[in-house]
Amino acid sequence: QVQLVESGGGLVQPGGSLRLSCAASGNIFSFNQMGWYRQAPGKEREFVARVTRNGSTMYANSVKDRFTISRDKGKNTLYLQMNSLKPEDTAVYYCYANDQYGRNSWGQGTQVTVSS
Repeated sequence: QVQLVESGGGLVQPGGSLRLSCAASGNIFSFNQMGWYRQAPGKEREFVARVTRNGSTMYANSVKDRFTISRDKGKNTLYLQMNSLKPEDTAVYYCYANDQYGRNSWGQGTQVTVSS
């Protein structure tokens, strides 16, 4: 099973930026896909963004044009660059991976709070 460790969360003012990282065990470019979900208090976990093995990306409408997902092959790390943050982006953000064997793994989550 793939091990995933997120970092980079924190408190930021509206309009600010954060970059989340997800360090993975194994070669992330061999995985079927990796991505991010988030869960706000009292709400269900929702899709944020994903990238497939061939580099195809997809974003939730709520974050399109503000968030960017990317991968670093040398570091086996997935990133989520978040710009123009809004209070409604406040949530615990979870990294996931679907590896080359079709197995799903999740990270422990990192808190993002957008508040003045």
